[in-house]
Amino acid sequence: MSDETLDWIRVGHTDDLPEGRVKTVTARTTSICLVHFDGQWAAMNNHCPHQRGPLGEGSIEKGIDDKCWIRCPWHGWDFDPLTGKPPGGHEDTGQQMYPVDVRGGEIFVGIEAEPPHERTVTDVMVETLANWGVQSVFGMVGHSNLGLSDAIRRAVVDGKTSYFGSRHEGAAAFAAAAYGKLTGTPAACLTIAGPGATNLLTGLWDAKVDRAPVLALTGQVQTQVMGPGAFQDIDLLSAFQAVTRFSQPVLGSSNHAELASLACKTAIVEQNVAHLIFPDDVQTNPSDKPASAPAGRVTAAPVIPAQGEIDKAAAMIKSAKRPIIIVGHGAYPVRDDIAALAETLGTPVLTTFKAKGLLPDDHRCAGGVLGRSGTPIASWFMNEADLIIALGTSFSNHTGIERSKEIIQVDHERMQLGKFHPVALPIWGDVGAFCEAIAKSDHKNPAAEDQIAELAARWDIWRREKQARLAEDLGKGIHSFAIFEALGRLVPDNTIFAVDVGNNTYSFGRYLETKGRERVLMSGYLGSIGFGLPAAMGAWAATQDKDDLKGCKVVSISGDGGFGQYPMEFTTAVKYGMDITHILLHNGELGKISKEQRSGEWPVWETDLQNPGFAAFARLCGGNGVKVTDAGDLEAALRGALDHDGPALVEIMTDADLV
Repeated sequence: MSDETLDWIRVGHTDDLPEGRVKTVTARTTSICLVHFDGQWAAMNNHCPHQRGPLGEGSIEKGIDDKCWIRCPWHGWDFDPLTGKPPGGHEDTGQQMYPVDVRGGEIFVGIEAEPPHERTVTDVMVETLANWGVQSVFGMVGHSNLGLSDAIRRAVVDGKTSYFGSRHEGAAAFAAAAYGKLTGTPAACLTIAGPGATNLLTGLWDAKVDRAPVLALTGQVQTQVMGPGAFQDIDLLSAFQAVTRFSQPVLGSSNHAELASLACKTAIVEQNVAHLIFPDDVQTNPSDKPASAPAGRVTAAPVIPAQGEIDKAAAMIKSAKRPIIIVGHGAYPVRDDIAALAETLGTPVLTTFKAKGLLPDDHRCAGGVLGRSGTPIASWFMNEADLIIALGTSFSNHTGIERSKEIIQVDHERMQLGKFHPVALPIWGDVGAFCEAIAKSDHKNPAAEDQIAELAARWDIWRREKQARLAEDLGKGIHSFAIFEALGRLVPDNTIFAVDVGNNTYSFGRYLETKGRERVLMSGYLGSIGFGLPAAMGAWAATQDKDDLKGCKVVSISGDGGFGQYPMEFTTAVKYGMDITHILLHNGELGKISKEQRSGEWPVWETDLQNPGFAAFARLCGGNGVKVTDAGDLEAALRGALDHDGPALVEIMTDADLV
């Protein structure tokens, strides 16, 4: 091919490479070893033909008869610096050479015009994921997922998906888990083989136990070396067996589109983790097969509760004088139906922590959060109740639903009904359909007590108690109530909160009053510290993908211990312009653990923390950071961070004992 038909790509300046040296340059996507030797310039294929060692990372060295050679840095193979030929007697024919043109000190390399992209196995599978609604991918690009990564890159260019490169695979898994909890649809997390894949496990377990759909896409070593124990070769099927509902390797003989469809369907229908393993060599196999899609494969038909069970429930409600409703995170999609039923019955609504905000705290039927992270209002009505209507809740021991009470439990998952203990009336069906049916039934009890007026009185008592706690100044930091009272007033009523594990969790649950359609994300059954900031990243991505979440403010909350798990993800938020406000309660210790040590009558040991200035750290990362040491400065700092367009961190010096 003549020089006139080549694409001439600038690869550097003559000042960039001294005489007698080599370096790696890239012309479009072609990796080239650029040579400056004996007053001449040369360019050759950068990959040594034996193990693809990078010649541009090697050196020019003298060999036999003072002949100079480029020496491969991986295993010492030699090539002529100007011709690419190996020493005589070697079996290979040498390196491919590229023409070089130096113009005014600028170095150009001539390469053939880029051929049309040849469709691959991973193209088919990524297109299938996009068809199933996988709109966001979190993860890390690496050597054993490069083919898959390039397919994702093309999908990003085509506007079919978005990609967010995290600093740690664990954060990618938490982000995907939070996305699934918030939307009910899966995001994906991408890793290499070996350690990259195993770093996903904590976040995937969080998704599994909280019933969130997630796709894990892991690279793998080449098929020919799987099993014997090659570099980063581990048995990923075994490693992921317990945490996944579906886990399959992608083989050359697989039906690739259908395999991707089955992974997506499993994640969505089962609300669980699905896993695909991509051997390195299979990722770039050519394929002319079409992508698959969900049409004709899923249904959203709700399960209607049996009329006989509706009649029994109505009779139980009619005979109760103090019924209460307890709702869990699973009931969020039908929150309006629950509110309507509570209004009809005149019944207090208590929520689990995960369902905080399902009924705003300013609603006349709202009783706040029940359990260890809850309010005395909710505890009071639990103790006084003679009937519990449990809707979409899983009866965690942290919630504290009194199992000795008469209980009607409604859930669309049969395994959740009476899972840990018998209930008086388990009802299989859609919570919204149940609420509508009961509202239309004969449920009125003229002897029922007026709990709504009692609710207002209890809220008044609790609010006066919270204000009184502000006087508990021990001189060691700001009271948690001051923080969450101000935050609750200032955030928009459609805020999505991503809450970490620790003292901050308890304070948020009991002190912050919701006022609209807030959502709360947490590491529920796993209770993993470090969840907050990565979860906020997943939530922010969801606000870009989902029409019903567009415009929602994302606020993450953590202690200094939680933030310290994944602090560098703040740079991820900066890189992608994520509008996240992070509230960091800095008390210099693992405060919750210190409290547990004291409660268990153990010595307080190794819970103190050595911390940087977190606000300064945020600014160094390129975001907004402000430190608050005085309660009088709190509101202005919070308001400024919430108004900031982009990642912002408010570091608040707090007292670990005032929670």
